[in-house]
Amino acid sequence: MLPLQGRGALPLLEICVTFQSQFDAAPRPELVVDPAAMAADGSQAGAFMATLSDEGIAAHIANVSSQPILLRHGRLRLPVLVESGAYGDSYMTAPHSAYVLYARDELDIMGISGASRAAASAGLAVLDRALRAIQVNRAVHLDNWLLSTSLHGDWAGKELTALREELTTAYPDRFIIMRTLDGVTSPDLLEAARADGWTLLPARQVWITQDMEAQWKRRSHVKRDRSALRKSGLSVELARELSGADCERIAQLYHSLYHGRYSGMNPRYTARFVELAARLGVLRFRVARSNDGRIMAASGMRVAGNIVTVPMIAYDMDRPQEEALYRIASYLSADYAHEEGLIHHGSSGAGTFKSNRGAKGVIEYMAVYAGHLPSTRRTGLSAFAAVLERTMVPTLRRQGW
Repeated sequence: MLPLQGRGALPLLEICVTFQSQFDAAPRPELVVDPAAMAADGSQAGAFMATLSDEGIAAHIANVSSQPILLRHGRLRLPVLVESGAYGDSYMTAPHSAYVLYARDELDIMGISGASRAAASAGLAVLDRALRAIQVNRAVHLDNWLLSTSLHGDWAGKELTALREELTTAYPDRFIIMRTLDGVTSPDLLEAARADGWTLLPARQVWITQDMEAQWKRRSHVKRDRSALRKSGLSVELARELSGADCERIAQLYHSLYHGRYSGMNPRYTARFVELAARLGVLRFRVARSNDGRIMAASGMRVAGNIVTVPMIAYDMDRPQEEALYRIASYLSADYAHEEGLIHHGSSGAGTFKSNRGAKGVIEYMAVYAGHLPSTRRTGLSAFAAVLERTMVPTLRRQGW
């Protein structure tokens, strides 16, 4: 190697020093805890986390007890939720609830009995003990918007390692978790997590329609849904503002469906959450009203990048089934996706209903980082992931759940 001397040496040294100083000055990720500082950030995530922190998250979602934080890094503004490790909260922030408590509720919802129920209950009892042993709920959630589907938009994950390092330093005794990763709506982020050493836990099968014009619009079931809406006499609007009565109505209809018919592990949204989500644009509400202005069906839609999903669907379950309000509520978001040229993420459940309308089943993953934790927690997590991959994934694909 030639020595650094002569006329060209000094400029070269200056370039090296300048490059090093710029590298050293690269901003580190920042965790913002103070609500006033979060609000002053001016971002949607900042305003969302600030309000939840300032007013108390349980006032907005009754079965969530997380600590809301804002994570800033360059242009990124991501919501972070810190969990103490308690049990019984909604599956959105508690993996134990997602894999054990929700599954127990499903045994009743699906009417499973006899030997099948006994076997399932025994398996869930073993899983319960295993997940408690590794303290699976003691975690920090990255980019979690407190929705059943937390879309990640255009974020491809190139900053993931830096964010993970910051979180593991700040919370050395907790798993780091990202929900809602799949190979269609977040392929780059999924691969970034895999490359950074995150463990991928199969979570559910979701139903995605990538081309609404070709895969959705001409379906006979869709034509019947459109006809049902036309015959209903309901007026449809993308609600720019929701009144207090509207927020109460949507929260009540959502609760009647998701807690009256399904699991108590679903989020218990209050009217305050509906108001906050609508005001900040976290959710866009498309509603169908009767002649007196009363909301009969609603779709609370989350749009991120070129994808729309429906984490909050609600309709009046007291009305006769022939009024097709569930079909109408489902149609509202799909029609919006078609009009806006978006990919429609139909979340999980009702697989036959959604596949009849052009959606394709995709396995969704929960990414969990445990590289900084004791070996017992790491190995327990890896074993759990392997069991899910061998048993859960084939079942989801075979049953169409």
